[in-house]
Amino acid sequence: MFNKRVKIKELLSWEPKEQDVTVMGWVRTFRNNQFVALNDGSTNNNLQVVLELGKFDEELLKRITTSASLKVSGVLIPSLGKGQKVELRATSLEILGDSDAEKYPLQPKKHSLEFLREIAHLRFRTNTFGAVFRVRHSLAFAIHQFFNAKGFVYLHTPIITASDAEGAGEMFRVTTLSMENPPRNEEDHSINYKEDFFGRSSNLTVSGQLEGELGATAFGEIYTFGPTFRAENSNTARHLAEFWMIEPEMAFCDLEDNMNLAEEFIKYIIRYAMENNREDLEFLAQRLVDEEKQLPQDKRSEMGLIEKLEFVLNNNFERITYSEAIDILLQSPAYKKKKFQYDVKWGIDMQSEHERYLVEKHFKKPVIVTNYPKDIKAFYMRQNEDGKTVAAMDILAPGIGEIVGGSQREERIEKLEQRMTEMHVPADELWWYLDTRRFGSVPHAGFGLGFERMVQFVTGMGNIRDVIAFPRTPKNCEF
Repeated sequence: MFNKRVKIKELLSWEPKEQDVTVMGWVRTFRNNQFVALNDGSTNNNLQVVLELGKFDEELLKRITTSASLKVSGVLIPSLGKGQKVELRATSLEILGDSDAEKYPLQPKKHSLEFLREIAHLRFRTNTFGAVFRVRHSLAFAIHQFFNAKGFVYLHTPIITASDAEGAGEMFRVTTLSMENPPRNEEDHSINYKEDFFGRSSNLTVSGQLEGELGATAFGEIYTFGPTFRAENSNTARHLAEFWMIEPEMAFCDLEDNMNLAEEFIKYIIRYAMENNREDLEFLAQRLVDEEKQLPQDKRSEMGLIEKLEFVLNNNFERITYSEAIDILLQSPAYKKKKFQYDVKWGIDMQSEHERYLVEKHFKKPVIVTNYPKDIKAFYMRQNEDGKTVAAMDILAPGIGEIVGGSQREERIEKLEQRMTEMHVPADELWWYLDTRRFGSVPHAGFGLGFERMVQFVTGMGNIRDVIAFPRTPKNCEF
């Protein structure tokens, strides 16, 4: 029954020669008891289905409501209407699923993104989210294609771990113990995790990096691509509690190799989306223009979405040190006029406003910042000879700030153990990680790219909750 279906995206590219075809999809609109706008999710464009007056039963026509699902067979003919080359003259019509028009929340009108988040189970059916999630799919596919072509091994790192890779402590606990009356140790009444499922305290992963390094020191080059979790109480347009990360790790690789790979990687996946989702990106670009018409001129984007993406592809990323970045900020009109909310001085962890100033106002292109102060970076980053900085790198992108964070890893076991002691990272719990430095240590590096921030950048969506299917945020775990 279903295997003869032709997708609407394909059908719209055909030359109409009175071919007999079958399509299936959902009703977007039905007017004059004659014209059905049918959509099957393969494209934002609808297929016009023409029902000959008097040919179909009145009771059947009453059931053709917004979002009802149809199976239509008919003849593909040239369209007389504007904006479409073909239309389908129906010879048979079957309703696969009814939709109560009065109760269906997505009426054919403009809805706010806030409202659509409340009905996230239905928002895929809108043009905006259809475009966003087709682009998201393409970016995910391109990621695998990029690393596979380079000979990287795709490693599935654990979602449940006993380590905190970032040392941040903002983790979701995983337990089977009773919440009402957990077993406790006699000495200090702390929770006795020996009676838990894993026999120890465990949590959802914040990063696959540490396990990724184990793979890299055997296969040479690996990448992970999976969900990560942060129990950070950040209710902002840039943060999620559950998000996806791409984390390559490469043996025999230093900071410069790391930067080169990250820049090539970002350009590759953007180019793939540009080549395979042009129609969706053009729709999202126009949506952004319409949205920004409500803003004052100085708040609008200087470039259109397509223009911005092409600019990233056609320009080398600017590379500066952290110290140079701080100097630029200190000399900036924004700093001198006290426009920054947060202070600027050497040693700070740059805020989003600082990062965005560098890329949007000063350089006007993506920027790679290197050699950060060691005190604001993780224990595993390679210490530089100056004793103050580490071989870290962040890539900052227009519109969202940090999109990639990475570093050359500390391969010298004495330096690594010393840093772990300074930062109170328990070396005995990470004995397996230190083994990579005991048995054939090599210079190696890697980075993490937050997938949702990348999707945000490519689609132009302003809120990260609108580029993941079902956002998990503080006080929100719906659907």
